[in-house]
Amino acid sequence: MAQMPKRVKHRKSQRGRIKGDATRGNRVVHGDFGLQSTQGGWIAAATIEAGRIAGTQYMRGEGRLYVRMFPHKPITSIPLETRMGKGKGEPEYWAAVVKPGTVLFEVSGVSEAAAKMCFARLAAKMPVRVRMVRRRAI
Repeated sequence: MAQMPKRVKHRKSQRGRIKGDATRGNRVVHGDFGLQSTQGGWIAAATIEAGRIAGTQYMRGEGRLYVRMFPHKPITSIPLETRMGKGKGEPEYWAAVVKPGTVLFEVSGVSEAAAKMCFARLAAKMPVRVRMVRRRAI
C-alpha cells in the first residue's frame, strides 16, 4: 500500500523548485550502506513502495531495509483534453521531494556485494540517478 500523510494543512500545494543539495538526511544513519540520490526530483509513493518490495524480496529475511523518504507532497493534474481555466486539478498521487545527496534507502546486516546487488535492483526503479554510499566511522 502506497504511503501518504494522515492529514495535511492544505490539500493542494504549489510545485516549487528544488534548489541546492540536501543538508539533512544525507548521511547513512540506520544501516551499513545507503542509496544516495545524485540529482533532485519527485519520487511517487507507488515508486517508493515498488522499491521497498524489490529490496525486501532480494534480502529474503536476512538483513534489514530502511526507507528514508516519505511522500509529503500532493501532485495534482487535470484530465487530458481539458480546456484552459477551471482551476487547479485534483490531487493525483503523493510524492517525496528529493534533493541531490538525500539517502533514499539503507540496508544493514548484509555483505557489501549483497547490498550492491540489492541497490542495483532499487536503482532501476528510481526516477533519479543514484549511487551507493557507505556508513562513515565516527
